Amino acid sequence: MPDSLHEKTAAELGECLAQGEASAVEIADAFVARATAVDEKVHAFLHRDDEDFLAQAKRSDERRANGQSRGALDGVPVALKDVISMKGQPLTAASRILENYVSPYDATAVVKLKEAGALVWGRLNLDEFAMGSSTENSAFGATHNPWDLSRVPGGSSGGSAAAVAARQAPLTLGSDTGGSIRQPASLCGVVGMKPTYGMVSRYGLAAFASSLDQIGPFSQTVEDTAILLGAISGHDPLDSTSYPTEVPDYRKGLTENQGPWKLGLPKEFFGEGIDDEVRRLVDEAIAFYQAEGHELVEVSLPQTELAVPVYYVIATAEASSNLARYDGIRYTHRSERAENAIDVYSKSRGEGFGEEVKRRCILGAYGLSSGYYDAYYLRAQKTRTLIRKDFEAAFEQVDAILTPTSPTAAFKQGERSDDPISMYLSDVFTISVNLAGIPGISVPCGFTKDGLPVGLQVIGQAFKESEMLAVAHAYDKTHQFGRRYPEL
Repeated sequence: MPDSLHEKTAAELGECLAQGEASAVEIADAFVARATAVDEKVHAFLHRDDEDFLAQAKRSDERRANGQSRGALDGVPVALKDVISMKGQPLTAASRILENYVSPYDATAVVKLKEAGALVWGRLNLDEFAMGSSTENSAFGATHNPWDLSRVPGGSSGGSAAAVAARQAPLTLGSDTGGSIRQPASLCGVVGMKPTYGMVSRYGLAAFASSLDQIGPFSQTVEDTAILLGAISGHDPLDSTSYPTEVPDYRKGLTENQGPWKLGLPKEFFGEGIDDEVRRLVDEAIAFYQAEGHELVEVSLPQTELAVPVYYVIATAEASSNLARYDGIRYTHRSERAENAIDVYSKSRGEGFGEEVKRRCILGAYGLSSGYYDAYYLRAQKTRTLIRKDFEAAFEQVDAILTPTSPTAAFKQGERSDDPISMYLSDVFTISVNLAGIPGISVPCGFTKDGLPVGLQVIGQAFKESEMLAVAHAYDKTHQFGRRYPEL
């Protein structure tokens, strides 16, 4: 087979397999070779089990030879952000505190991928416990943006985005708590989607902020995202927040939903703080929709300016609670300097957690503490309700909303490391979607004069992923910026 298998989309790989033009083993070999060749530069992977990967590929080929193919993903590789459990594989969350932890079970998303025949492979780098916007907070070294190795890939799912951009995997899964799929997708020039809260089971996902976290896909195209989303979605009794709703055929919906659509442009997302080139490219993408006959409507989301502070009160409060389980007693790092029970807790956590995780846990514990709960956490939750109501009012007027995904293209490594507030504002356009629990997707919409990717965000109504994907696909199928990749 040609050396170009690693360049193909998941849909193209599925077609190659169906037509007998490639075997699953050949596909697996191609991606192992690609990762071996380029990951030293990119550092998207924290761990790879190539032997298990090839064994899965052999089983896929055997099924296909016996006429038992499981569908579009059978024999197609999918790599995982290292917060998603896979039995027998490490789960570090890019933290020293879980450095030696091996997962004893599969996340529900992984169970579904295996049932679909996908080749589930590799552990991808991230900001520690998904806390960050640059993947510089990993305890095991930063991931580099494949388009410019001196720049960040975004975060926290930077490894997942970079792996697709560098063609080390056709599909990856990340998690999105405040933009951790969409922002790195924008900075790396790939498609990245956050589903509606409750659409994809969180069982087996290392928790950061439980009311905000969602697992979602990365890919080169919206079509591939639709395929992967269909495989991992659906109700799960193991997740109490999983919503019992029907999972439509998202791939079929791309062509069934043609519009014309009313598309909202929130005035609060197009003000100060957006890089001029980002604004130009997003405006050009919006102009495409107008030229195609879709109606553009200005809408208002008046609570937008409160989204970042509300997010950092709620997310850190939930993080401080969730991360209390990493105590040095059970399955985590345990300090050798501990002399008593208090030492076990304090020194194990002090050694095991990085600076950003400590910062957020302290902030969250403060917000939940006696005398401050009402002033911070309770008020933030009330404001969150207002943010959701803003979106509900907007969706009474429009079918979907268009915004920039990130206010800037990829920034230099280290550029914002000493300025947490500046780093937090990287997610200013994505956070409100998580607070409202609705779906959002970032689609590549061009490149700056320095050759850096920019993303257009499409925001949809709760549990109406099909319509949102169709809006995104209308642009993506015409422009296909996600099909471009750096040579490295």
